[in-house]
Amino acid sequence: MLWIAALFGVFLLGIPISFSLGITTLVGLAGTGLPLEVIVQRMFTGMDNFAFVAIPLFILAGNLMAVGGISKRITSFSESLVGHWPGGLGMVAIVASMIFAAVTGSAIAATAAIGALLISEMIAKGYSRPYAAALVATSGSIGPIIPPSIPLVVYGVIVSGSIAKLFMGGVVPGILMGAFLMIANWLISKRRGYVGRAKKAEWSEVRQGLRDALLALFMPVIIVGGIVGGIFTPTESASIAVAYALLLGGLVYRELSWKKIAQAFTDAAVTTGIILTVLMTASLFIWFMTVKMIPQSITQSLLSVIDTQWGALMAMNVILLIAGTFIDTTSAITIFVPLFLPLVRTFGIDLVHFGVMVAVNLTIGMCTPPLGVCLFVSCEIAETSLGEMFKDLIVMLIPLLALLLIITYIPATVLWLPNLLGL
Repeated sequence: MLWIAALFGVFLLGIPISFSLGITTLVGLAGTGLPLEVIVQRMFTGMDNFAFVAIPLFILAGNLMAVGGISKRITSFSESLVGHWPGGLGMVAIVASMIFAAVTGSAIAATAAIGALLISEMIAKGYSRPYAAALVATSGSIGPIIPPSIPLVVYGVIVSGSIAKLFMGGVVPGILMGAFLMIANWLISKRRGYVGRAKKAEWSEVRQGLRDALLALFMPVIIVGGIVGGIFTPTESASIAVAYALLLGGLVYRELSWKKIAQAFTDAAVTTGIILTVLMTASLFIWFMTVKMIPQSITQSLLSVIDTQWGALMAMNVILLIAGTFIDTTSAITIFVPLFLPLVRTFGIDLVHFGVMVAVNLTIGMCTPPLGVCLFVSCEIAETSLGEMFKDLIVMLIPLLALLLIITYIPATVLWLPNLLGL
């Protein structure tokens, strides 16, 4: 427990999480007599996994789609479906984020792409800036739940689980996240007078929107269908996603310029560098915790006060929700999943159920201060501040927390689809 406290102490000093992990481990190893060469060895071993190649590829595919005209077509199609409902533009933001999640799997990409298209229009239609920002940020959090999902890839590697089963486990919770947010938006819009478009879209408009977005909508079918069907691995599917994004944005929609492609590659490289640095140092820290028997000691401490699966799930939820407010998703997964695994196994909790529960916890953290990256993106687009949007944000977090309780204590919401598909 001392080393966990030391890690958070270093982190609270303002040192980036990757360096905090490395510094804490270095200090811990200094008193063990082990050669410091083990640091480089363990960091390399932590990255020496073929499945991790999927991470930069999925990030690149998401970046290419965000600038290749796909988000615009998805938004137009979503508006033809739900734009006439109360809070129509809010509904469009949620539905478009769900579809965009199935295309890119990135919360930040969904928030940025959908926010850039809709926030200014929402404000012009009378939506308050704080509410527009809060709605788009929470909608964007669906990204890492609906497959493909980078957090679930990282989790699957850590627990040596089936990534295909994890992906399918995220489908129903991701759809429910969108449904719960739509209900909240409907209630708020009715109260505040946020109206939709004057009349329901004609069938011809819906058909045209579907035709324009069809190729983009076909992408998750290729990616997820190929993985579930055993045609290719998650890493191979990520490669196909990049090729498909280039083909669709460059040759079909003709909205990908060389400048946009270069920027997408650059942004993907920067993001990948950050994630892999965290994964390297986290791998080192996990090894150090294993040597010190820290997961086992934490499990014993928790078992002294928790004697039911219900209590164990609640304790892990509370810890993950708190951690998610100031630690990024990848770091939190690599730190807390190994710590909780002994407890998970002790109470017989299904690893797929636990993985999706962890992902939902930490994606809620992506739209929760102080480190909610989706919040910063939507605030910048809406030209508002965290303080101004705090009240609306709390309201929009309530349906997400309600969903978290449902998937925590009704495992069938996660496991039904993977079991139905025989994974």
